Amino acid sequence: MTAHATGFGPSSDGTGLSADIFNSTVAGFAIAAAWEVGAFDVLNDRGVIDVPAFCEKHNLHLPSMRSMFAALGSAGVVVRDSAGDGADTVRAGSAFAEVYRDKAFFHWLTIGCAELFANMPGIVRNENRVGGFYRRNAVAISYACKDINRHSFDPAFWEAMEALDFDFGTVADLGCGSGGRLAQIASRYPNVQGIGIDIAPDALRDAAENVAAEGFGGRFDFIEADVRDLAPDPRLEKVEVLTCFMMGHDFWPRERCVASLRRLREAFPNVRRFLLGDTARTTGIPDRDKPVFTLAFETAHDLMGVYLPTLAEWEGVFEESGWRFLNARVVRVPADSVVYELA
Repeated sequence: MTAHATGFGPSSDGTGLSADIFNSTVAGFAIAAAWEVGAFDVLNDRGVIDVPAFCEKHNLHLPSMRSMFAALGSAGVVVRDSAGDGADTVRAGSAFAEVYRDKAFFHWLTIGCAELFANMPGIVRNENRVGGFYRRNAVAISYACKDINRHSFDPAFWEAMEALDFDFGTVADLGCGSGGRLAQIASRYPNVQGIGIDIAPDALRDAAENVAAEGFGGRFDFIEADVRDLAPDPRLEKVEVLTCFMMGHDFWPRERCVASLRRLREAFPNVRRFLLGDTARTTGIPDRDKPVFTLAFETAHDLMGVYLPTLAEWEGVFEESGWRFLNARVVRVPADSVVYELA
């Protein structure tokens, strides 16, 4: 019996839809790796990479890098100079521009949430969903979210900041991650000081190092805390602008969200503007039409047992929790993302 007569249907030779899905999975990991080792930025700037020279410069393993580019080639992200194993000139492919734009989503999934998805068979069993039943890479997620913020939320965020009708001297960022937003604010507002708050000590260490490297280290304090249950702190009473991006869904479900937002109102009594940016659960989109990030984001949070509210649910909690709704600025990608302006 030949390999083409084994009963696998129209793609019995190992090609077809199954191969596309399988190879795309490998390509997803390769996208994250190519960005992290700097290859994506070189391709974006120059359009071409000499693979051996790049590996020599950055002390990278040449056979591994060749295979990484082969995976990218399978998805049209790059084009190698030949089909052989020794293809050592790589150019941007037809899918490169779109994938480069969305590279942080792949990093969030394949590195930040790798262990979560790898453990899906155990996590879906109710008997295993006790205690700390899942883990994610907080540093990798912060790394990805910095880029996601830059391309997705920042345009709406800076529109809201530029529309402020008052001067401010102190800002706080909830779930500050690697400190990117604080550094941005510091660069635009030279007299502003602030506070970064995060539950992950590794992310806070990165944030302190990053803002120091930018020359802003003396202007920020960092607090390790769960923002859903902040203890009274005199430093928080000085804050006039409060920001929170890509973690507001951690406040939910509804009753807990209302309580958390009320505590924030009490912990930051002098806040004049609260800019809350988040991605909500989509509604009415067929499974096969899910846009980039949406499927992974919603699946990950269901695996973790984190409730994801819809946009309609978000808009129903502000008044009850003591915040006045002023405006909502729509974010195009990810789907159903928004920056709320509250006072």
